[in-house]
Parts: sequence; C-alpha cells; structure tokens
Amino acid sequence: MTTKQLIDEVVSLPVEERVRVADSLLRSLNRPESAMDKLWAAESTRRLAELRSGYVEAISGEEVFRKIWERFEK
Repeated sequence: MTTKQLIDEVVSLPVEERVRVADSLLRSLNRPESAMDKLWAAESTRRLAELRSGYVEAISGEEVFRKIWERFEK
C-alpha cells in the first residue's frame, strides 16, 4: 500500500476514527510521558464524558469569543 492509498483510506473513515488515527500518529512523534500530560489526558476524558452524558452543554466558539469581546468593551 502506498502512502497516498493509506491517506485516502484514513480520510474515508468516520470522524471519530480519523481522530483516533491522528492522535496515534501525533503520540508516536511526541510521546506523552510527563505527569502533566497524564493529568491533561484525564481531564479531557472527564470533560468528554460530561459532554456526552449531557451534564454540561457545549458553547460555540463564536459565543465564547463574543462574550470575551463584550468584557473588553466595558
């Protein structure tokens, strides 16, 4: 299999699977070993679980930046 064929196959995967492939590739380049990396991984897992369970609601990036600009304009 050529690199182009591999990329074409990965691009055709569902988004969650593409994220998993991208994460694996990035981890192979920059192995997370530090305690801080492990803490951030646990935090991101916790936050994803909160989103998926409906415990928290996502806010769009546009809304976040609108609120930030409102604070600076005062």
